[in-house]
Amino acid sequence: QVQLVESGGGLVQAGGSLRLSCAAFGRNFNTYAVGWFRQIPGKEREYVAAISATGSFTSYKNSVKGRFTISRDNAKNATYLQMNFLNPEDTAVYYCAAKAQNKIYYTSSYTTNYNYWGQGTQVTVSS
Repeated sequence: QVQLVESGGGLVQAGGSLRLSCAAFGRNFNTYAVGWFRQIPGKEREYVAAISATGSFTSYKNSVKGRFTISRDNAKNATYLQMNFLNPEDTAVYYCAAKAQNKIYYTSSYTTNYNYWGQGTQVTVSS
């Protein structure tokens, strides 16, 4: 079992950058695949990026490719989402999620595949 806590959200101007962090509390974090998702009020939670348990494989939503980078440091039990060239359409609550899955290639874009979720961190991009 793992508990997740996001941080790093805030208000930024369009074109700016933010780095979100997801701290994991629990054992064997290096056996969990991690995903980042976001949600706007009244809309479904949507996939942003995912990273495999060892960090060897990553995947991204098309609209964030080239702007966002997902990474992890298993020694620190942490996952990160570096967001550059932000635009107002990126405004949302961002969540990290984890799934016990130690296959080195495994990433998932489906919310239903993740067992553990953080409480979310608000990102607001002003125009």
